[in-house]
Amino acid sequence: MWTAHFVTVNGMRIHYLRTGGSGPPLLLAHGGTANGRSWTRVATALADTFDVIAPDARGHGLTDAPAGDYSFVTLGNDLAGFIQALGLDHPIVGGASLGANTVLSLVTDHQDIARAAVLEDPIFFLQSPEATQNWIATALASLRAEARMLATLGRDAIVERFRLSNPHWSDAELEDAATAKLQVRDIFFTTFKDRFDWQALLGQVRCPTLLVTGDPDRGALVTAEAADVAKRCCPTLKVANIPDASHNVNSDQFDQYLPAMRNFLSRVS
Repeated sequence: MWTAHFVTVNGMRIHYLRTGGSGPPLLLAHGGTANGRSWTRVATALADTFDVIAPDARGHGLTDAPAGDYSFVTLGNDLAGFIQALGLDHPIVGGASLGANTVLSLVTDHQDIARAAVLEDPIFFLQSPEATQNWIATALASLRAEARMLATLGRDAIVERFRLSNPHWSDAELEDAATAKLQVRDIFFTTFKDRFDWQALLGQVRCPTLLVTGDPDRGALVTAEAADVAKRCCPTLKVANIPDASHNVNSDQFDQYLPAMRNFLSRVS
């Protein structure tokens, strides 16, 4: 289904996957330590109506890992350059986890670039931006330790390890996730600095936006209270809560996630 490509943006080679077709462009940004293939199941379901495009973020997958800043602003600017390099005309942009925060940065700093946005379980905490920054730093340290440990196991052992914690994932999903973990470069963990004031950023968003939330009791980040704050900050934002979903909403509860996604996309495409 996918075809693989590279494009150079501001001197950085970005690897991306694309379904092609005559439908409107749908650009999807993956989460931290994943890569574009994390969207394969979603892309397969939507390829009949959308040209789905999934780049690897800097330091991830097969994209370059240049020195410098790895903040949400930088990642959002990467997406803006990517959109311009491919000549995409007002794509719908979506992201999961770190990718959702990246998309929020994109549509805030480049307000005319996207026709709509989807934010899947972003890092929206009801605490100060400084506290969120500290949480991100702690999470990155944990992810770095995990990446180093997984690198000692090898791909097949990682697949089996992931299978135990995600028994409903397909073999392809498990294999793609294992490969992505081995591809992420250490610079991502050590240079990611951000003071992320999501409430202030949401107040600047003008395009239709869907916030996809899961179940905090199962590890999802966005609480019902935070979702209510998000709606107050951004009048164009709608919320789709997916019951029993973990932080990996679309992988965990795909059959519930897809109708919510299709409903939103049908209204904005």
